[in-house]
Amino acid sequence: MTASYREAQASLRRTPRRWLVTGVAGFIGSHLLETLLQLGQHVVGIDNFATGYQRNLADVAARVGPEAYSRFHFAAGDIRDMGACRAALAGVELVLHEAALGSVPRSMVDPLSSHAANVDGFVNIMLAAREAGVRRVVFASSSSVYGDDPSSPKQEGRRGRLLSPYAATKLIDEIYADTFSRSHGIESVGLRYFNVFGPRQDPEGAYAAVIPRWIGQLIAGSDCVVFGDGSASRDFCFVDNVVQANLLAALAPVEQVAEQVFNVACGHSTSLVDLFAAIRGFVAQAQPRAASATLLRQAPRPGDIQHSLADIERVKARLGYEPSFDVVAGLEQTVRWYLEQAGATARGSARQATSEPTREAS
Repeated sequence: MTASYREAQASLRRTPRRWLVTGVAGFIGSHLLETLLQLGQHVVGIDNFATGYQRNLADVAARVGPEAYSRFHFAAGDIRDMGACRAALAGVELVLHEAALGSVPRSMVDPLSSHAANVDGFVNIMLAAREAGVRRVVFASSSSVYGDDPSSPKQEGRRGRLLSPYAATKLIDEIYADTFSRSHGIESVGLRYFNVFGPRQDPEGAYAAVIPRWIGQLIAGSDCVVFGDGSASRDFCFVDNVVQANLLAALAPVEQVAEQVFNVACGHSTSLVDLFAAIRGFVAQAQPRAASATLLRQAPRPGDIQHSLADIERVKARLGYEPSFDVVAGLEQTVRWYLEQAGATARGSARQATSEPTREAS
């Protein structure tokens, strides 16, 4: 843990703030909630459960305990509704904006829904934050804004042509944030996430991210699908690193966040083939049958980027960010969590089966 992050945590413990976390029942939002509550903060959360889950909030409650969880107020609502945004922001000092429809493939199929959630919802949050006198909004952007830029690693000042409607929505958010800072005086910081992973990430559905999808398939004893030949590489970033970046961005002096957007990643790339081998190895320690699983190759998906690697020098220099977890350490924790969940599900099913009444043959 860096000195900057230790200082930020100590500051929060000394002087608790009131936060809004949008998308609080989602993967990243629930981790932000958990850390804030552990640091003694007061948190309002808003979610419409489009991609979030009540089970994520239940998991947070179990981990932080009833006293800490009592400092959390959940507001069921949709950020596309300005009234819901205004109500959630009453009395809030800092906003961590995670709510979005976050999938490139989904946006290719349904760009209107992605635009409504990611752009209209973002503008609502920004304007409601201004009305409420919020000090700063930290919002989730994406590495997808780099598009087909051939340079590597990706630096904040360079972009290529966008490859998906999802990428377009995130770039539009950055443009609005920059514009609102001058026209409306709203302080904001955009964090360009690179392939975040960790516990609570949804392994189900057509748009599931690759790491939870593969973990779920390997635990189930199945082979895994890769789009392309597996040579594509990503800068995979464990969710605890993202939490660190959000808190540093929220608390940094204004002069340190003047450039407004920062890459959040580990600064190292991993090919999908190597990623699969690492995940398979961790799962196989608990379930040896996973060791024989293979990758089944399918055609690449439209909008996917072949290689993605972040330059994290700006966020390190300006915010004092330093990844606490590399890919291997993050994968070990993530696989352990999914194995625990699978074990709990299996035990629950077994208890239910043994408690079923015996049916007499007719």
